[in-house]
Amino acid sequence: MNGPYQAGTPCWIDLMVPDQQAALDFYRDLFGWQGEIGPAETGGYSVCTLKGRPVAGIMKAMNPDGTAPDPMPPTVWTTYLATDSIDATLKSVTDAGGSVMMGPMDVMDLGRMAVITDPTGAAVGLWQYGTFAGAGIVNEHGALIWNELNTGDTKAAAAFYSAVLPLTTAATEMPGAEGYIEFKVGGRAVGGMMDLSALPAGVPPHWLPYFHVDDVDSIQAAAERAGGSVMAPAFDMAAGRMAVLADPQGGTFAVIKASAPEQPA
Repeated sequence: MNGPYQAGTPCWIDLMVPDQQAALDFYRDLFGWQGEIGPAETGGYSVCTLKGRPVAGIMKAMNPDGTAPDPMPPTVWTTYLATDSIDATLKSVTDAGGSVMMGPMDVMDLGRMAVITDPTGAAVGLWQYGTFAGAGIVNEHGALIWNELNTGDTKAAAAFYSAVLPLTTAATEMPGAEGYIEFKVGGRAVGGMMDLSALPAGVPPHWLPYFHVDDVDSIQAAAERAGGSVMAPAFDMAAGRMAVLADPQGGTFAVIKASAPEQPA
C-alpha cells in the first residue's frame, strides 16, 4: 500500500476488550498476528502486525483515568473510514442526522480520529491520515478484506454515508447476491451493506469486518477450540465460503475464502 486511503474507504479496524492480552493471544494463534501491549502514553494500544505490516489494533477498555469502566462496554470491532478532514466530516455527520460518540482527537502525529453513530444506530470510526495511513496489508490470509454495514434501514444509511463522505451506493452486480448493496469510492466497491432482517432477531446495527482466510472450516474449528463462538457456521455464498465467528470476549467478525477477492484498499 502506498500512501493514504481515499476518503470514504475503510482503512483500519480495532477491537476494545476487557482482557487485552487474551485477545492478542487469540488472534495471534488464529491469524498469525504479532502484537504486544503498547506503551503507557498510548494507553497500551497494540498495533498488531502480519508479515511486519499493520493489520489491526487491539486495546483495553478503560476510562481516561485508567480505571475499568462500569459497566464494561460490549466487545466490538470498530471499522474506520478514511477522511481528508475530521472536522468537516463531523459537521456533515451532525447535519445529516448522525451523532458524535467520541472525538475529534489527535493521536500523536499518527492522525486524527473520531467515532460516530449513523442515524440507523451503527457506530463507525473516522480516521484522518497523519503519519499512519491504516492497514498496511489487506486481502491476504489473516488480513482485512471487506467491511459490511448491517442496518435496519439501508435507504437511510445510504443517504447518510453519501452525505458525509465521497461514497456512493449501488446494488451489486454479482450473480447470486441480489439485494446486496455496495459502497463505492470512485466507482470501486470498498464495502457492503445488508438489511438486518437477514440476521437473527435482536442483532443491533453494526459494521462487521471480514478477514480473508485460506480455509474457513479450519479457522472456524480453531476459533472454537480457543474458546470462541460460531455465530453462523461455514457456508457457501456468492462471494465465496464464509463463517461469522466471535472471539472468547464477544468480538464478532467474519472470515471468508473469497472466490474473487474484493479489493477494498
